[in-house]
Amino acid sequence: MDIRTMQYYLAVVREGTISAAAQALHVAQPSLSRQMKELEEELGVSLFARGNRRITLTEEGMVLRKRAEEMVRLMQMTEDEISQIKNNISGSVRIGAGESWSFHYLSRAAASLAQEHPDIRFHITSGDTQDLMDELNNGLIDFAVIFTDVDHMLYQSIELPAEDSFGLLMPKDCPLAEKEVIRLADLKGLPVIVSRAAKPYFAGSKELSALNVVATYNLVYNASLLVEDGLGYAICFDKLINTTGDSCLCMRPIIPQIKKAGYLIWKKYRVFSPAVQMFIDRIRDISVS
Repeated sequence: MDIRTMQYYLAVVREGTISAAAQALHVAQPSLSRQMKELEEELGVSLFARGNRRITLTEEGMVLRKRAEEMVRLMQMTEDEISQIKNNISGSVRIGAGESWSFHYLSRAAASLAQEHPDIRFHITSGDTQDLMDELNNGLIDFAVIFTDVDHMLYQSIELPAEDSFGLLMPKDCPLAEKEVIRLADLKGLPVIVSRAAKPYFAGSKELSALNVVATYNLVYNASLLVEDGLGYAICFDKLINTTGDSCLCMRPIIPQIKKAGYLIWKKYRVFSPAVQMFIDRIRDISVS
Protein backbone atom coordinates (compact mmCIF):
# COMPACT_ATOMS: atom_id res chain seq x y z
CA MET A 1 0.00 0.00 0.00
CA ASP A 2 1.23 3.49 -0.79
CA ILE A 3 -0.22 6.94 -0.27
CA ARG A 4 -1.35 7.33 -3.88
CA THR A 5 -3.27 4.06 -3.69
CA MET A 6 -4.92 5.25 -0.48
CA GLN A 7 -5.85 8.52 -2.15
CA TYR A 8 -7.34 6.59 -5.08
CA TYR A 9 -9.24 4.32 -2.69
CA LEU A 10 -10.71 7.29 -0.83
CA ALA A 11 -11.71 8.86 -4.15
CA VAL A 12 -13.63 5.69 -5.08
CA VAL A 13 -15.36 5.76 -1.68
CA ARG A 14 -16.13 9.47 -2.00
CA GLU A 15 -17.41 9.39 -5.60
CA GLY A 16 -19.41 6.20 -5.17
CA THR A 17 -18.35 4.48 -8.42
CA ILE A 18 -15.10 3.51 -10.10
CA SER A 19 -16.02 5.48 -13.22
CA ALA A 20 -16.82 8.67 -11.30
CA ALA A 21 -13.61 8.36 -9.28
CA ALA A 22 -11.55 7.79 -12.45
CA GLN A 23 -13.05 10.93 -13.96
CA ALA A 24 -12.35 12.96 -10.81
CA LEU A 25 -8.77 11.67 -10.64
CA HIS A 26 -8.19 12.05 -14.41
CA VAL A 27 -7.06 8.44 -14.72
CA ALA A 28 -8.26 5.61 -16.95
CA GLN A 29 -11.11 3.57 -15.49
CA PRO A 30 -9.50 0.17 -16.27
CA SER A 31 -6.31 1.27 -14.56
CA LEU A 32 -8.20 2.38 -11.44
CA SER A 33 -10.23 -0.84 -11.37
CA ARG A 34 -7.03 -2.86 -11.58
CA GLN A 35 -5.44 -0.93 -8.72
CA MET A 36 -8.46 -1.52 -6.49
CA LYS A 37 -8.39 -5.23 -7.34
CA GLU A 38 -4.66 -5.39 -6.57
CA LEU A 39 -5.30 -3.63 -3.26
CA GLU A 40 -7.86 -6.28 -2.31
CA GLU A 41 -5.45 -9.04 -3.31
CA GLU A 42 -2.65 -7.46 -1.29
CA LEU A 43 -4.84 -7.28 1.82
CA GLY A 44 -6.52 -10.63 1.17
CA VAL A 45 -10.02 -9.24 1.72
CA SER A 46 -12.95 -7.85 -0.23
CA LEU A 47 -13.27 -4.11 0.25
CA PHE A 48 -16.39 -3.55 -1.84
CA ALA A 49 -19.72 -5.37 -1.89
CA ARG A 50 -20.25 -6.37 -5.50
CA GLY A 51 -23.52 -6.13 -7.37
CA ASN A 52 -24.58 -2.63 -6.32
CA ARG A 53 -24.69 0.33 -8.67
CA ARG A 54 -22.86 2.47 -6.12
CA ILE A 55 -19.91 1.43 -4.02
CA THR A 56 -20.85 -0.25 -0.76
CA LEU A 57 -18.03 -0.97 1.66
CA THR A 58 -17.57 -4.26 3.45
CA GLU A 59 -16.62 -4.21 7.13
CA GLU A 60 -12.96 -4.50 6.08
CA GLY A 61 -13.50 -1.69 3.60
CA MET A 62 -14.81 0.60 6.35
CA VAL A 63 -11.75 -0.14 8.51
CA LEU A 64 -9.44 0.68 5.59
CA ARG A 65 -11.32 3.90 4.88
CA LYS A 66 -10.64 5.14 8.41
CA ARG A 67 -6.98 4.17 8.27
CA ALA A 68 -6.55 5.54 4.76
CA GLU A 69 -7.93 8.90 5.90
CA GLU A 70 -5.41 8.91 8.76
CA MET A 71 -2.53 7.94 6.44
CA VAL A 72 -3.34 10.65 3.91
CA ARG A 73 -3.81 13.20 6.68
CA LEU A 74 -0.48 12.25 8.27
CA MET A 75 1.27 12.57 4.91
CA GLN A 76 -0.22 16.04 4.44
CA MET A 77 0.94 16.98 7.94
CA THR A 78 4.43 15.67 7.16
CA GLU A 79 4.58 17.74 3.99
CA ASP A 80 3.42 20.78 5.98
CA GLU A 81 6.10 20.25 8.62
CA ILE A 82 8.86 19.89 6.02
CA SER A 83 7.61 23.08 4.39
CA GLN A 84 7.65 24.82 7.77
CA ILE A 85 11.26 23.81 8.40
CA LYS A 86 12.19 25.10 4.95
CA ASN A 87 10.34 28.40 5.31
CA ASN A 88 10.73 28.64 9.08
CA ILE A 89 7.61 30.77 9.65
CA SER A 90 4.81 28.98 7.81
CA GLY A 91 2.80 25.81 8.24
CA SER A 92 0.09 24.47 10.51
CA VAL A 93 -0.67 24.21 14.21
CA ARG A 94 -3.31 21.57 15.03
CA ILE A 95 -5.17 21.84 18.33
CA GLY A 96 -7.83 19.60 19.81
CA ALA A 97 -9.97 21.06 22.58
CA GLY A 98 -13.22 20.68 24.40
CA GLU A 99 -15.40 23.71 24.89
CA SER A 100 -13.98 25.90 27.64
CA TRP A 101 -13.53 29.58 28.43
CA SER A 102 -9.83 28.87 29.01
CA PHE A 103 -9.51 28.30 25.25
CA HIS A 104 -9.24 32.11 25.11
CA TYR A 105 -5.59 31.71 26.11
CA LEU A 106 -4.97 29.58 23.04
CA SER A 107 -6.92 31.88 20.75
CA ARG A 108 -5.02 34.91 22.03
CA ALA A 109 -1.72 33.12 21.45
CA ALA A 110 -2.84 32.16 17.95
CA ALA A 111 -3.90 35.72 17.11
CA SER A 112 -0.64 37.14 18.46
CA LEU A 113 1.46 34.62 16.51
CA ALA A 114 -0.52 35.15 13.30
CA GLN A 115 0.12 38.90 13.42
CA GLU A 116 3.86 38.24 13.32
CA HIS A 117 3.74 35.22 10.99
CA PRO A 118 0.65 35.45 8.76
CA ASP A 119 1.52 32.25 6.85
CA ILE A 120 0.89 30.04 9.89
CA ARG A 121 -2.49 28.27 9.80
CA PHE A 122 -4.44 27.00 12.79
CA HIS A 123 -6.71 23.94 12.67
CA ILE A 124 -9.07 23.35 15.61
CA THR A 125 -10.77 20.04 16.40
CA SER A 126 -13.56 19.88 19.00
CA GLY A 127 -14.26 16.76 21.02
CA ASP A 128 -14.28 15.14 24.43
CA THR A 129 -11.14 14.01 26.20
CA GLN A 130 -11.11 10.43 24.88
CA ASP A 131 -11.56 11.52 21.26
CA LEU A 132 -8.82 14.13 21.58
CA MET A 133 -6.39 11.73 23.26
CA ASP A 134 -6.90 9.23 20.44
CA GLU A 135 -6.11 11.90 17.85
CA LEU A 136 -3.10 13.15 19.81
CA ASN A 137 -1.67 9.65 20.23
CA ASN A 138 -2.22 8.92 16.52
CA GLY A 139 -0.33 12.08 15.56
CA LEU A 140 -3.35 13.76 13.98
CA ILE A 141 -3.16 16.83 16.22
CA ASP A 142 -0.20 18.57 17.86
CA PHE A 143 -1.93 19.51 21.12
CA ALA A 144 -4.94 18.59 23.20
CA VAL A 145 -6.63 20.66 25.89
CA ILE A 146 -7.85 18.36 28.67
CA PHE A 147 -9.39 18.80 32.11
CA THR A 148 -8.23 15.52 33.62
CA ASP A 149 -4.95 14.51 35.26
CA VAL A 150 -1.89 14.59 32.99
CA ASP A 151 0.28 11.50 32.57
CA HIS A 152 3.66 13.19 32.88
CA MET A 153 5.45 10.03 31.75
CA LEU A 154 3.93 10.44 28.28
CA TYR A 155 3.09 14.11 27.88
CA GLN A 156 4.43 17.57 28.50
CA SER A 157 1.92 20.15 29.63
CA ILE A 158 1.19 23.76 30.44
CA GLU A 159 -1.52 24.53 32.99
CA LEU A 160 -3.78 27.24 31.61
CA PRO A 161 -4.19 30.16 34.04
CA ALA A 162 -7.97 29.94 34.36
CA GLU A 163 -10.47 27.59 35.93
CA ASP A 164 -13.83 26.59 34.53
CA SER A 165 -16.73 25.87 36.85
CA PHE A 166 -20.05 24.17 36.27
CA GLY A 167 -23.39 25.87 36.04
CA LEU A 168 -26.96 25.08 35.06
CA LEU A 169 -28.26 26.45 31.76
CA MET A 170 -32.02 27.01 31.84
CA PRO A 171 -34.84 29.18 30.46
CA LYS A 172 -35.05 32.61 32.09
CA ASP A 173 -38.75 32.14 32.82
CA CYS A 174 -38.49 28.80 34.65
CA PRO A 175 -38.92 28.56 38.46
CA LEU A 176 -35.29 27.53 39.01
CA ALA A 177 -34.14 30.82 37.47
CA GLU A 178 -35.36 32.56 40.62
CA LYS A 179 -32.58 30.87 42.59
CA GLU A 180 -29.13 32.47 42.82
CA VAL A 181 -27.39 29.09 43.05
CA ILE A 182 -28.41 25.55 42.17
CA ARG A 183 -27.84 22.33 44.08
CA LEU A 184 -28.11 18.98 42.32
CA ALA A 185 -30.90 18.11 44.74
CA ASP A 186 -32.91 20.98 43.20
CA LEU A 187 -33.00 19.02 39.93
CA LYS A 188 -34.66 15.92 41.37
CA GLY A 189 -37.47 14.82 39.07
CA LEU A 190 -36.53 17.30 36.34
CA PRO A 191 -35.13 16.40 32.89
CA VAL A 192 -31.38 17.01 32.83
CA ILE A 193 -28.91 17.23 29.94
CA VAL A 194 -25.33 16.39 30.93
CA SER A 195 -22.04 16.87 29.13
CA ARG A 196 -20.15 13.60 28.64
CA ALA A 197 -17.06 15.47 29.83
CA ALA A 198 -18.80 16.52 33.06
CA LYS A 199 -19.62 13.04 34.32
CA PRO A 200 -16.15 12.23 35.71
CA TYR A 201 -16.20 15.38 37.86
CA PHE A 202 -19.40 14.26 39.56
CA ALA A 203 -18.24 10.65 39.97
CA GLY A 204 -19.69 9.09 43.08
CA SER A 205 -22.33 11.81 43.44
CA LYS A 206 -25.54 10.19 44.64
CA GLU A 207 -27.45 13.31 43.61
CA LEU A 208 -26.23 13.07 40.00
CA SER A 209 -26.92 9.34 39.72
CA ALA A 210 -30.46 9.99 40.94
CA LEU A 211 -31.18 12.62 38.28
CA ASN A 212 -33.37 12.04 35.25
CA VAL A 213 -30.71 12.37 32.52
CA VAL A 214 -32.62 12.66 29.25
CA ALA A 215 -29.65 13.48 26.99
CA THR A 216 -25.86 13.78 26.86
CA TYR A 217 -23.80 16.03 24.60
CA ASN A 218 -20.26 17.11 23.76
CA LEU A 219 -20.96 20.50 22.14
CA VAL A 220 -22.57 23.03 24.42
CA TYR A 221 -24.19 25.01 21.61
CA ASN A 222 -26.25 21.95 20.72
CA ALA A 223 -27.12 21.55 24.39
CA SER A 224 -28.29 25.17 24.52
CA LEU A 225 -30.70 24.49 21.66
CA LEU A 226 -32.07 21.49 23.53
CA VAL A 227 -32.65 23.71 26.56
CA GLU A 228 -34.16 26.46 24.45
CA ASP A 229 -36.60 24.01 22.85
CA GLY A 230 -37.69 22.57 26.17
CA LEU A 231 -35.97 19.18 26.43
CA GLY A 232 -34.40 19.88 29.81
CA TYR A 233 -31.82 21.72 31.91
CA ALA A 234 -28.13 21.48 30.91
CA ILE A 235 -25.17 21.03 33.25
CA CYS A 236 -22.19 22.66 31.53
CA PHE A 237 -19.17 24.88 31.98
CA ASP A 238 -20.14 28.50 32.54
CA LYS A 239 -19.18 31.48 30.31
CA LEU A 240 -19.72 29.52 27.07
CA ILE A 241 -23.26 30.56 26.13
CA ASN A 242 -24.24 34.20 25.85
CA THR A 243 -27.21 34.65 28.19
CA THR A 244 -27.35 38.45 28.00
CA GLY A 245 -29.64 40.73 26.04
CA ASP A 246 -32.45 39.02 24.14
CA SER A 247 -31.35 35.49 25.07
CA CYS A 248 -34.15 33.38 26.52
CA LEU A 249 -31.62 31.46 28.63
CA CYS A 250 -29.77 32.10 31.86
CA MET A 251 -26.98 30.39 33.81
CA ARG A 252 -26.80 29.74 37.55
CA PRO A 253 -23.75 28.34 39.38
CA ILE A 254 -23.98 24.81 40.76
CA ILE A 255 -22.85 24.36 44.37
CA PRO A 256 -20.74 23.01 45.80
CA GLN A 257 -18.64 24.42 42.97
CA ILE A 258 -16.29 22.13 41.11
CA LYS A 259 -13.56 24.12 39.39
CA LYS A 260 -11.25 22.57 36.83
CA ALA A 261 -8.06 23.93 35.33
CA GLY A 262 -7.29 23.07 31.74
CA TYR A 263 -3.98 21.66 30.53
CA LEU A 264 -2.44 22.04 27.11
CA ILE A 265 -0.62 18.76 26.52
CA TRP A 266 1.59 17.29 23.80
CA LYS A 267 3.52 14.07 23.37
CA LYS A 268 7.00 13.89 24.84
CA TYR A 269 10.09 13.49 22.67
CA ARG A 270 8.38 14.77 19.55
CA VAL A 271 10.37 17.05 17.24
CA PHE A 272 8.16 20.01 16.40
CA SER A 273 8.14 22.31 13.42
CA PRO A 274 9.14 25.93 14.04
CA ALA A 275 5.50 27.07 13.90
CA VAL A 276 4.39 24.58 16.56
CA GLN A 277 7.37 25.37 18.79
CA MET A 278 6.66 29.10 18.51
CA PHE A 279 3.07 28.41 19.58
CA ILE A 280 4.30 26.56 22.68
CA ASP A 281 6.59 29.46 23.53
CA ARG A 282 3.76 31.95 23.06
CA ILE A 283 1.44 29.95 25.36
CA ARG A 284 4.15 29.83 28.00
CA ASP A 285 4.55 33.62 27.78
CA ILE A 286 0.79 34.16 28.17
CA SER A 287 0.41 31.67 31.03
CA VAL A 288 3.00 33.45 33.20
CA SER A 289 2.03 37.01 32.36
